Amino acid sequence: MKFETKVIHAGINPDPSTGAIMTPIFQTSTYVQSKPGVHNGFAYARGQNPTRKVLETNLASLENGKYGICFGSGLAALDAILKLLEPGDEIIATNDLYGGSYRLMVRLYERYGIKMHFVDLTDPDNIVSLINPKTKIVWLETPTNPLLNIIDIKAIVDRTKSRAFVCVDNTFASPYLQNPLDLGADIVLHSATKYLGGHSDVIHGCVIVNNKELADKLYFIQNAAGAIPGPQDCFLILRGIKTLHVRMDRACENAQYIANKLLDFDLIDKVYYPGLTSHKGHEIAKNQMKNFGAMISFDLKENTQESATKIMENTHLFSLAESLGGVESLIGHPATMTHAAIPKEDREKMGMSDSLIRLSIGIENKEDLWQDLKVAIES
Repeated sequence: MKFETKVIHAGINPDPSTGAIMTPIFQTSTYVQSKPGVHNGFAYARGQNPTRKVLETNLASLENGKYGICFGSGLAALDAILKLLEPGDEIIATNDLYGGSYRLMVRLYERYGIKMHFVDLTDPDNIVSLINPKTKIVWLETPTNPLLNIIDIKAIVDRTKSRAFVCVDNTFASPYLQNPLDLGADIVLHSATKYLGGHSDVIHGCVIVNNKELADKLYFIQNAAGAIPGPQDCFLILRGIKTLHVRMDRACENAQYIANKLLDFDLIDKVYYPGLTSHKGHEIAKNQMKNFGAMISFDLKENTQESATKIMENTHLFSLAESLGGVESLIGHPATMTHAAIPKEDREKMGMSDSLIRLSIGIENKEDLWQDLKVAIES
């Protein structure tokens, strides 16, 4: 099946007992057994739920993977991956990454003897001197959050040479635009809260893999640690996925339009969007993505938090809020919002300025969005 058909049909069938075309919400905590340990594949809802099972099958198909594992949030999904590690293991991670991922790795897992190396992975050769027998995970975001850097997934895989799992947080791209498993990655993670759900009404996370042994470990962690999504949450993600491709097409079109407009604005210093030919990762993005995504960041020439705040307080269609990937457009200040957990000196090393503004472009009329942003910048 092509992607546009997968979102509607992969792993999804009418309910056999009623003919309902939508996957039912199995709102139950337990299941009746005919004899102790004899059941229809479902014993207790932390371990198994029919609504969740359908979603996991659908998600695996979208990423051209074999196994999908769902969690209560994107960070719960990352936490499950980190639980694969032992004290003394090491992670090489891109230094431009979501603040919540940094917080989980550094503030929690370093206490348990996991060593982190944060490095600029836009140059794949930077992992060569760091990777060693203790390296167990190479952690990528591409496009990165919030600077929209592009990392060559295949180049990282080639340099890792199966000595560690290559994990890709594919949240910014969505499976419609990019499929890391096809490029050799071992693990793909999504904050399904974002583009997969698409309507800012559910928190959810997922992991997709091809390796059965790895999948079995993650299913064990899913059940043992219990950070699972409820069936209502799974239903909402399934519903959102059905329109993923049409939402992404419109959002990408809008983002390209707005990024080009921002380039010509005198008050703006730099625009970060991989769809711009001037972006240093443009050619890589063109090769490994179907389109360039709907996230944009930009710096102001007046590089102060106050100048950024003034703009964000004066938009009307762009809502000042954390998160991304919904049908509505959002505006935010990474340094004080999504990336506040990263120390200022580390934010500066990764190139995040005090005036950096991040946009999540929705599916509204692109000219309406531009006029709203233009007036706020000029105010």
